[in-house]
Amino acid sequence: MAASTRTLRVLTPEQVDRYRRDGYLLLPGLIDDDRLHRLRAASDEFVERSRSLTASSAAIDVESDHSAAAPRLRRLTSPPDHHPDFAEFTLAGPAADIAVDLLGDPARFHHAKLNYKWSGGGAAVDWHQDIQYWPHTDFTPLTIGVYLSDVDDEMGPMGIIPGSHRGELFPLRGDPDADGNRPWTGSIGPGDLATVALDTVDWLRGPAGSVTVHNCGSIHGSMPNTSTRPRPLLLQTYSAADSFPLLGVGTNGKDGRYRGVLVGDGGPPATITVQGRSIPAAPDWSRGGYTTIFDIQSADDTAEGAPDAADDTAEGAPDAADDTAEGAPDAADDTAEGAPDAGDGGAEGGAAGDGAGPAGGATSGGIRSVGRGPR
Repeated sequence: MAASTRTLRVLTPEQVDRYRRDGYLLLPGLIDDDRLHRLRAASDEFVERSRSLTASSAAIDVESDHSAAAPRLRRLTSPPDHHPDFAEFTLAGPAADIAVDLLGDPARFHHAKLNYKWSGGGAAVDWHQDIQYWPHTDFTPLTIGVYLSDVDDEMGPMGIIPGSHRGELFPLRGDPDADGNRPWTGSIGPGDLATVALDTVDWLRGPAGSVTVHNCGSIHGSMPNTSTRPRPLLLQTYSAADSFPLLGVGTNGKDGRYRGVLVGDGGPPATITVQGRSIPAAPDWSRGGYTTIFDIQSADDTAEGAPDAADDTAEGAPDAADDTAEGAPDAADDTAEGAPDAGDGGAEGGAAGDGAGPAGGATSGGIRSVGRGPR
């Protein structure tokens, strides 16, 4: 739906048009001081928790020289799983509103992470695109970032190539070796990078509370943090409601407990379109609620007419299908990630960590959804 024909929550029609044209936005100082303070406080909690770690945990990824006296965090995986302020911001706050403005109501949440890019050498992130890490059924996915601190040139701001979301999708592999093989590196190889218009890069500097948005096909990266200050960047990825991650490839399946949650006020899509053909959609049973076709059909006393013998052919998956619906086996996940641990800008899905997250979201038509909630 055109931005001019529907009510926008945060963005202007001009900003929506600019995102579609350039593949990204920078919204300086968008987040109000009160909310920014709560997000910073939540972030600081995990810095303190990390002091007890001598190595990375499922939730908190630390650098090799991390210590209790001098913490050096790379990432908090799936922040909404671990703190209610992160969950509210992502599922019912400004990030969700921006997603709805750009993707329609409702939008579908995919994953989130908090990259710290620690001071004094927090790693650079080489040029890459996100969609190769977690392919979807279309190219609507976008990532919304929030600067929790001021970001200047010393702190390694994200750079992005305008309009690159409409260009080539690169293999993110190195140049061919003697046998013609191209190893997965998670970044655009030197030969491919020579074709990218790096002279047009836009470095996204901004004060704390600034918001970045970039499309899954946009070429982006960041410089190392050479300052004396960490550069925490809270990232959350969404897609259109009728866009779905392809399982068994990349980091899809490593996302957190809120994967697939709908944000906004709209209900779940009644149909899904694949190759131009519309499929009437069943409810989302990925979080439970489904047993067998026998229970589903017997629940409706009026649903008579289909011969009993036909039931066996009408089921799409055995009862235990939920166990395999999450994607690749856990052991394979370790080989699916290609970007550096401190990767910016939305690449990598991130596994659900070990913290107990807040309960959230109502069920609507069998698909978990989240309304606008408090602001």
